[in-house]
Amino acid sequence: MEQLVRSSRLARGGLLASALLSILATVNAAGAQAADGTIKPLDAGYAESIALNGTAAVTSDRGDRRVIALTNGSFKQAGSAWSTSRVDLTASFETTFTAHLHHGKPGADGIAFLAQGAGPRALGGWGGGLGYRGIARSVAVEFDTYQNTTDPSSNHLAVVLGGNPDRHAALAESSIPLFGKPFHARVRYDAGAHNLKVYVKAKGSPEQLLLDHGVDLARSAGAASGWVGFTAATGDVTARQDVYDWTVDAPLA
Repeated sequence: MEQLVRSSRLARGGLLASALLSILATVNAAGAQAADGTIKPLDAGYAESIALNGTAAVTSDRGDRRVIALTNGSFKQAGSAWSTSRVDLTASFETTFTAHLHHGKPGADGIAFLAQGAGPRALGGWGGGLGYRGIARSVAVEFDTYQNTTDPSSNHLAVVLGGNPDRHAALAESSIPLFGKPFHARVRYDAGAHNLKVYVKAKGSPEQLLLDHGVDLARSAGAASGWVGFTAATGDVTARQDVYDWTVDAPLA
């Protein structure tokens, strides 16, 4: 298995002097910024660490786990959730999360993880826009559950640049169902190699590498530092689209 390169090393070499950003959407105890600069998990909306836009909200599931609900199952919705702390987009980073896209027959439209330079209030179009259409200064990794005209299927991943989901820089069929049951994803960016890798796994199954794409993240996001987070959307077909267990290992800008 590929050795994990933690973001405690900058791509340019040397030790990381800044703190790591850590956002965990599972804790139930309130937190604050620690003396070492680490962003601690927060409850009650994550007001100090996550900016929520559109239909996005922080809720609890049946197990009292904190969940970022990007859409709630109604028509023509768009939601986004961003770290309020900027991360260094010129450095390597890794993020992991669990997504649960459910309650739709079929479900639509999917979610995306983004690194973007537009700001913590960025929100794009609904439907096939997946909540990021129009966020021009961005790199998106989409988990798409609805087949629009330019899509290969209703179960695919893609890397998209420039906020245009009609044009895929990289594309892959998902080896696991993206809709119905929770799945785990890991996105890793190697700044030295300008390489983005995306892994997915279902519960009880091994992790699989689905996307391996060359991209200069800072250049494509139009900024040396920016915001990371999620978008999602529904259209004439709907779904509830939730993210939890979100961690980000990245140097703060």
